[in-house]
Parts: sequence; C-alpha cells; structure tokens
Amino acid sequence: MEKKNVFLRMQEMEEQMEHMHSDLGELKLLVKELLEENNRLVLENERLRIILKREAQLMEERVASSIPHHPHEVLEDVVGEGYDNLARLYHEGFHICNVYYGHLRTEGDCLFCLSFLNK
Repeated sequence: MEKKNVFLRMQEMEEQMEHMHSDLGELKLLVKELLEENNRLVLENERLRIILKREAQLMEERVASSIPHHPHEVLEDVVGEGYDNLARLYHEGFHICNVYYGHLRTEGDCLFCLSFLNK
C-alpha cells in the first residue's frame, strides 16, 4: 500500500470516528431525556395511586354512610362532588383542563384550568 493511501485511509477513519462520537453524544442526550421523563412519570404515577386510593376510601365511606332518599338528590350530589373533586385535583397540582388533563402542573397556574373552574 502506498504512503498516500495509508494517510487517506487514516483520515477517513478519523472522520468516521468523529461522526460516531457526535452520534454517541446525541444518543446520550436522548437517553438522558428519556430517563428524566421516566422518573417524572413514575413520581406522577405514585401520586395518582395515592390519590386514587384515598378517593376510593372516601367514596366507600360516603356510600356506606349516606343513601339518598330521592333520585334528584343523587344528581345534585354528583354535580357538586364532581366540581369539588376537580377543584381538589387542581389544588393538588394537576391539570383539569381539556388541553393537559391529568398532567402535573409544573409552571404555576393554568389559565385553561382556572377558566374551567370559574364556569
């Protein structure tokens, strides 16, 4: 092999290594983002399980303690209870608007959620 060919081949290999290095950097960033999202989702899932468990216990207690006499009373209780549950979820840090429903609020108040609560 000629000296020029060896030098050209070494340059090609060096370029390939630089390309692989940049690809590796991009993959590392992607893995970092995925790990952060996974961690956020695990925490959100744990919070939701705790809330769901608490809500199930409260619902069981309500059903056991009060049986309404008229069907109209059931409708009024459900409407008021639904609003109360949404307001509680919002104050616990979750979106209740149709845009981001169920996601954690990380940037303060949401105008969509607030307008929904004020209806």
